[in-house]
Amino acid sequence: MRTRRGACYSGVVSRMCSDVRLANKNKDLHMHMRVHVAGDSFIYSRKRQKKTPEKTVTDYDFFESLPDDLVISIFCKLSSTATKPSDFLNVLITCRRLNKLALHSLVLSKVSPRAFAIRAKDWCDSAHRFLKHCADAGNVEACYTLGMIRFYCLQNRGSGASLMAKAAINSHARALYSLAVIQFNGSGGTKSDKDLRAGVALCARAAFLGHVDALRELGHCLQDGYGVRQNIAEGRRFLVQANARELAAVLSTSAAARHWLTCNLQPQLRQGIGCPLLSDFGCNVPTPEVHPASRFMAEWFAARGGSPGQGLRLCSHAGCGRPESRKHEFRRCSVCGAVNYCSRACQALDWKFRHKAECAPVERWLDEDGEDIGDEDSDGEVMAMADS
Repeated sequence: MRTRRGACYSGVVSRMCSDVRLANKNKDLHMHMRVHVAGDSFIYSRKRQKKTPEKTVTDYDFFESLPDDLVISIFCKLSSTATKPSDFLNVLITCRRLNKLALHSLVLSKVSPRAFAIRAKDWCDSAHRFLKHCADAGNVEACYTLGMIRFYCLQNRGSGASLMAKAAINSHARALYSLAVIQFNGSGGTKSDKDLRAGVALCARAAFLGHVDALRELGHCLQDGYGVRQNIAEGRRFLVQANARELAAVLSTSAAARHWLTCNLQPQLRQGIGCPLLSDFGCNVPTPEVHPASRFMAEWFAARGGSPGQGLRLCSHAGCGRPESRKHEFRRCSVCGAVNYCSRACQALDWKFRHKAECAPVERWLDEDGEDIGDEDSDGEVMAMADS
């Protein structure tokens, strides 16, 4: 069977191509035509095509081509290394896409504690919502910070305790210690709500995780037999261990802190006093950095006249900020009666850094109403000042 050669189809192919071009032209024409009805007649008008300017290489937004997973991983690194709130919050106001990706649960779960360092004067609903979103994302530091603010500042005891418990379940040492202080004092309830054994158990767990204040608190509980069987030798061991951890924390920080420590230790060694680490007097170290939650509480109540309420007192340790939830909840100094503390750890730190030089004995104490309360407060507890 013989077929025609390709040359024989030239006329047919050319006609087919011209028909296709004409059909495409008519199709484009109809696509850009609009029909207007005026009475019984139809008026056709051509729609003007919009010319799209061609983008050059310099005008092209390469950021839009980045996948979301890559941007989220970058934000996780940024949020975990943020040193102040603005380092992370500035991203939220850049554009819609960045705002959406920066609020991803994976990013919020890794926000650093310094990014929560919100000042009390800047507290607002937006800051509250941001902390709530971070807590819902599983950020244990946000759970602790928001729990402290709600429990002590906003007086939402149930929600605040729940958030701190959520952080404590995830082995957050500060949350464990804060819950121990609440149990020791019966905060948010009455004197009968104190649970010393629960406080010691929580304190022991926080001490196991390396929390210095919990180690110091546990040492004093063992020495005094407070909530646990008295064991003076074991209590002293915990106190020395707390001092050792405190010293190690300073030595692992900046060179300036190490130089400060050396300059303060050398005069004592020349006088034959010996290193304070070998006794329960505590290490001669700089004042530890205040946690953002404690600083927030101190600023919150300072802006309200320095008192959490009528007849209520703040913990006298400057780095604490905890207020009383009922009258005479905190233990007061057994010598002067002028200061009061939420815990033995706060008493030991304040005695070492400030109160030792100010404490002076008084014969009788008077409460704010001028009534004589003798040698103990209404909760029946005083705190002996000691170099520990």
